[in-house]
Amino acid sequence: MTVKDNEDCYGCGLCAVICNKDAIKIELSPNGFYEPHLDEKKCVDCGLCSKTCAYNFAKRALEAPVLKSFAAWSNDTQTRKECTSGGAAYELAKTALTLGYKVCGVRYNGERNVAEHYVASSLEELLQSKGSKYIQSYTVDGFRSINKNDKYLVVGTPCQIDSFRRFIRLKRIGDNFILVDVYCHGVASMFIWQKYVSCLEQHIGKAYYASWRNKVVWKDGFAENDYDEKANEVYTGWHDSYNIIARGENGKYQKRHSQGNPFFKFFMAEDCLGKACYTHCKYRYDNSSADIRIGDMWGEEYRENKDGVNCIITFTEKGLELVKQTNCELKEYPFKIAAEGQHRKSPKIKLHDDVIHCAVTDPNISFDDMLAVLLRQRRKHIYREWIKHPIRTMKDVIRWILKPIRKK
Repeated sequence: MTVKDNEDCYGCGLCAVICNKDAIKIELSPNGFYEPHLDEKKCVDCGLCSKTCAYNFAKRALEAPVLKSFAAWSNDTQTRKECTSGGAAYELAKTALTLGYKVCGVRYNGERNVAEHYVASSLEELLQSKGSKYIQSYTVDGFRSINKNDKYLVVGTPCQIDSFRRFIRLKRIGDNFILVDVYCHGVASMFIWQKYVSCLEQHIGKAYYASWRNKVVWKDGFAENDYDEKANEVYTGWHDSYNIIARGENGKYQKRHSQGNPFFKFFMAEDCLGKACYTHCKYRYDNSSADIRIGDMWGEEYRENKDGVNCIITFTEKGLELVKQTNCELKEYPFKIAAEGQHRKSPKIKLHDDVIHCAVTDPNISFDDMLAVLLRQRRKHIYREWIKHPIRTMKDVIRWILKPIRKK
């Protein structure tokens, strides 16, 4: 049994990593997601790829209950300011380095405009992993560079980590690893990001840098490279941090989700995720194969906080021990409070998703035209929901009318 027919899988890349015959390549599918391509001439049908692939199993590699849950943030003010949320992920990785581990995390490769896994052996190298990346990461080169004789902290999406745990079990090297996954919204087609970058490059030239979450803003829109960011920066804080910054040879760009960033309109709509995100995700809420899960603590407890708070969920004693050694403020909470605001179920495929996918995958359709298709189809969906649920619609209208009155 092989991964030959694994179309629309997680794209975790572990099948290619474990293959000793170099028979599997991970490439973008026609829909813009990483998937395996098998060279049957090289394949010896050993079955290792299939045994590693989490997509092939109904259950997770680790079926462990939640051990302890925390609100967490870095005790270093600058780290907390620069990181996506509370800086806890960076502190976990930093602590692992001091304990003799290497860190396999994700960085943005500006030359290729992709997110990729890599191995950091020093604090300087670790800096490249700061911040969330809202595109699917290419894992193969990073995972292949792992030396089985060294110790590693490995960070990834839940499906990547599930397959990675199967991989290290097959290799019998599990004791050398601490695995960390993140609360995952789902992965969008890489074609969306590629078209978005192409659109930006018409104004800023060849892009070499991108980040998706930033708590400091300086100007929404395009600016020249000599524009003084420091003199004009405003701290908007954690809750308004969905803010893309791109830098190019001829200029730079910044746009927040709250100010209509078009990439986030696609990402948040959940209309262009990988098929596995809709049909095969078994990692929502408290379901994980990691030692540690990390995310934003979006619930009521820290609604007024501007600086950023992570939720940290531990599933193993090994993970809990590392968390306790970090330079983080830790406050223990029941799991339901720590995970408040996180998705409990996978998104559903909508009637109009095929129309949007056609626009996303058509190379002749620009990003702006693709966005117009999305917005048009979303309006149709909203109208259908109004007609389908008239009572709920009336309640929503009444709440909308009463909202300004209640504020007074």
